[in-house]
Amino acid sequence: MKLFCGVMMLTCSGAAALAGNNAPYPKEKVAEFVVEKLDVTTLPPAIRPKREKGKKTFGDYGYATRQVDQTEALVEAAPGAQVSIRILEQEASGIYVCVGNTGKDESNGHIQRVLLLKLKESSGLLKSRESSKEFNSCPLIGGTDDSDAAPASSY
Repeated sequence: MKLFCGVMMLTCSGAAALAGNNAPYPKEKVAEFVVEKLDVTTLPPAIRPKREKGKKTFGDYGYATRQVDQTEALVEAAPGAQVSIRILEQEASGIYVCVGNTGKDESNGHIQRVLLLKLKESSGLLKSRESSKEFNSCPLIGGTDDSDAAPASSY
C-alpha cells in the first residue's frame, strides 16, 4: 500500500510540474517573439553581451533588429557586433534555435551553438541552455567550453 501511495504521489507531482509549464509559444512570427522575449544573460558567454545590472533583453542592451522573418532574425549592437538567430524546431517543451555571433574584430571569430529556449510563464522571458540535440543545419563552430567551466580551485 505504501508503494502504491508513493507511486501515486510521484505521478501527481509530475503532472503538476507539467501543468505549471503551460506557457504558449507562438505559431507565427517565432523569430520576432524570440528576439523580444530572450533573456540574453542566459546565452553562452562568447555570444552574449557583457552583463549589466538590470538589463536582460536585446532591447535593454540597445540591440537593433536588422532583419527578421518567420524563422530568422539578425540583431546588431554596433557595426560588426551581430547575433543571428535561426529557429530550428519548435516543440511544446521549447524552441530549438541556432544562435551565432560575429565578434567586433576577427580575433573573436565566429561562434555558433544550438540552444533550447524555454518559457516558464507567458509573461516571463525565454531562458536558454545549450542543447545536447544536434542539427545538421547548425554545426558547432568556434569557442571552447572553457569559458563556461568553473575556475580551478586554489585549495
